[in-house]
Amino acid sequence: MAALVGGAMALTGVGVAAVAAPDTGSGIAPGTAPAADAAADYTWGNVEIVGGGFVPGIVFNQGEPGLAYARTDVGGAYRLDPGGDRWVPLLDHVGWDDWNHSGVLSIATDPVEPDKVYAMVGSYTNSWDPGDGAVLRSSDRGETWQATDLPFQVGGNMPGRGMGERLAVDPLDNDVLYMGTEGGHGLWRSTDAGVTWSEVTAFPNAGNYVQDPSDPNDYLTSNQGVLWTVFDPSSGTPGSPTPTIYVGVADTENNVYRSTDAGATWERVPGQPTGFLPHKAVLDDVGGQLYVATSDTGGPYDGGKGDVWRLDTTSGAWTQISPVPSSSADAYFGYSGLTIDRQHPDTVMVVSQISWWPDIQVYRSTDRGESWSSIWEWDGYPNRKLRYDLDISGAPWLDFGKQPAPPEPSPKLGWMTESFEIDPFDSDRFLYGTGATVYGGENLTAWDSGGTVEIGVRAQGIEETAVQDLLAPAGDVELVSGMYDIGGFVHDDITQVPSSFYAQPYHSGVLSLDAAGEKPAVMARAGQGDGAESHLGVSTSGGSSWWAAQEPAGVTGAGTVAVNADGSRVLWSPEGAEVHVSTTLGSSWTASSGVPAGARVEADRVDPDVFYAFAAGTFYTSDDGGATFAASTPSGLPATGNVRFAAAPGHAGDVWLAGGEADGTYGMWRSTDHGATFAPVAGVDEGDTVGFGKAAQGRDYPAVYTSSRIDGVRGLFRSDDAGATWVRINDDEHQFAWTGSAITGDPDVYGRVYVGTNGRGIVVGDFSGTEPGPDPTDPPTEPTDPPTEPTDPPTDPPTDPPADVACEVAYDVTGSWPGGFQGSVRVTNTGTGPIVGWSVAWDFTAGERVNQAWGGTATQDGTHVVVEAPGWRTDLAPGEAADVGFTATVPGEAGAPTAFEVAGTTCTSG
Repeated sequence: MAALVGGAMALTGVGVAAVAAPDTGSGIAPGTAPAADAAADYTWGNVEIVGGGFVPGIVFNQGEPGLAYARTDVGGAYRLDPGGDRWVPLLDHVGWDDWNHSGVLSIATDPVEPDKVYAMVGSYTNSWDPGDGAVLRSSDRGETWQATDLPFQVGGNMPGRGMGERLAVDPLDNDVLYMGTEGGHGLWRSTDAGVTWSEVTAFPNAGNYVQDPSDPNDYLTSNQGVLWTVFDPSSGTPGSPTPTIYVGVADTENNVYRSTDAGATWERVPGQPTGFLPHKAVLDDVGGQLYVATSDTGGPYDGGKGDVWRLDTTSGAWTQISPVPSSSADAYFGYSGLTIDRQHPDTVMVVSQISWWPDIQVYRSTDRGESWSSIWEWDGYPNRKLRYDLDISGAPWLDFGKQPAPPEPSPKLGWMTESFEIDPFDSDRFLYGTGATVYGGENLTAWDSGGTVEIGVRAQGIEETAVQDLLAPAGDVELVSGMYDIGGFVHDDITQVPSSFYAQPYHSGVLSLDAAGEKPAVMARAGQGDGAESHLGVSTSGGSSWWAAQEPAGVTGAGTVAVNADGSRVLWSPEGAEVHVSTTLGSSWTASSGVPAGARVEADRVDPDVFYAFAAGTFYTSDDGGATFAASTPSGLPATGNVRFAAAPGHAGDVWLAGGEADGTYGMWRSTDHGATFAPVAGVDEGDTVGFGKAAQGRDYPAVYTSSRIDGVRGLFRSDDAGATWVRINDDEHQFAWTGSAITGDPDVYGRVYVGTNGRGIVVGDFSGTEPGPDPTDPPTEPTDPPTEPTDPPTDPPTDPPADVACEVAYDVTGSWPGGFQGSVRVTNTGTGPIVGWSVAWDFTAGERVNQAWGGTATQDGTHVVVEAPGWRTDLAPGEAADVGFTATVPGEAGAPTAFEVAGTTCTSG
């Protein structure tokens, strides 16, 4: 799937451009006049990840060196800043109600007036998206936009979105634009620089390719339509519309059309190839050659056959120039990413549109496709000879945590490579989009002399992730994130790209996060993904290392997870199973009672015995550590729609709930009695997220943040007085489309807020204004008398010796694999007194080496292993047990330790 901030001022501490926007925000106190504006005190940027989603289109301007644009399928459009080599986001003005405009199906840059740029926007062409599409136009390179609404949908995130570009500006008369549409709506034209549009009724073919007409999800059922327009400027003169125009159509039998009278009449180009879809076309107007790259599907996820063709526009002769013809036994991919070197137009490049294994293939020809060389070739299987070197230091996580497994490399050159572009002014410079990032380089012509092409990450500034949850713990870790497609990250510094995302267990999508309110180093994440060994990961190191939890029977998906205040319990509401609680950090589970399966769960931030849950309009509270829940009696909470809730840090029993849906119950509520009663938060018309950050100076209640509609204004808001008044902290130029997934303040930096988006990554707002002072309604505290000196001497120390330690240890191998195994150790206090500061030690017998442990801190010296108690459970009362889990390597078969010591005392083993 699928993306970015437009601007001019450097955002201190965040490393991305930002804009000081007009004063359009408002401060709102219910029933009063608006308070002072806070939006002007905020600068906006991104938590640095770099990339994260599909970039189906990159377009260089043909008239001005260095000007380039990129489009994403769900995360907006970007302009390349040639001075800083970063991409600047252009569609952050897209708001909650027009969220579908963040999907960009095509982008066009004007070669005559380079300040002009156009975007064809819309996300889906089915029932998921109730809104029609639009064409956006800008005369200042995307800083500001005007829109023309279209009478049909546009599918920026639909199948076939990598084909094209569907928008094109006539290079001879730049008031003329053409637009190819989906869904049978045909070819459209504007003659007033994109202000108005009308269908080209003379165009004979609206396309007929539908990937799967019977798709029950209605995603693959759309006609992929008219794909691209290519002008031949050699056929006319500047100031008049170009006479000769080529148009590609999603029709395997009739796919290339031509007009020689500026679009008045059209014909199917004679002799054209059939059987495939024309993904891309590019014209060498100097040499009179039209190149077309084809595939058997619209992509971007599939495609098994295709060809590359060259049309001599003078003679009308078509020549197949495929590097690997579709008829070859070696053919297993179609073609896209077609480009020519405008400085040397006989040089053509094309890319395998999709090739999951072992990698994509890139082909280059310097003789119009008569002969080709490839960027890699076999050198005695499984070895490959490479013409490139790939450097991912700009986004180190792009290896996806995988080691190379020849012939499959890690990292890969890419996948879903629909756009490969040579800079029209520089033969050495190139950029190409993948399913996860943008790559590029500056020495492409080294290929021709037998040198190595240097390829690196060129996605700086593009943040195209779909965020599902955010966690900002106190301390050294700044932010923990959960997101689709690439799992998420632990950021010690939000200005730096993390080296990797989550592993052990690997989750391609993380949907829920939590940390202990009083011991934030204890964390849990619930996620999913192909081949995930566990849907739950647990950490006691602030996310620097994780282990895979065991699972209750029946678990099929992530669900939601909560960690109690002192980190001793984990409550999990997974998909496919009942709500369960663990007192062993995920190594064992007990079903909770009194709470429905699928309920959303959270933990009180102060009281370790209290958990909360919510389902279908009913709130549930547990005061026994998640063992049992009781439903509270408040009515009026939303029974449908997205509902999210959170407990306030530092305040036991204080819970905020936001959610609902339009035309129903929708708002925000607060409880200060552990959910027994709830009161509406006045002024909140539509509440969607709620989170907390550092309190303002002199105040003891945390700052509250929300993405909501308050007093009729949709935006991002902060309250410094527990919801009595709100200030809008964003403005109309920084709306970031849909922001209803997650929000949290920073517990260490007043005013800083992190916002989850659906395709624009993690947005961060930094406050530069003056903090509000103490709440004027709080009376000043009276000075207290100084403490008196104690007069009584301390009592004598106790004379009774501590009780003798008695213990039992159970050791078990719970799983094994070649070269390793997972083990568990249960320590039980069988004596009459407590074991203070317990530890357990044993000696391995078969060369075993512990590589990670949970439930305690493990060290190993030779064969001797010692596990110290975790900080949250240092003592064992009589009859109590503690569990330790670990994974270890072993050269052969694991042995069984024969003796154990706990707190220096030899224990019985069982």
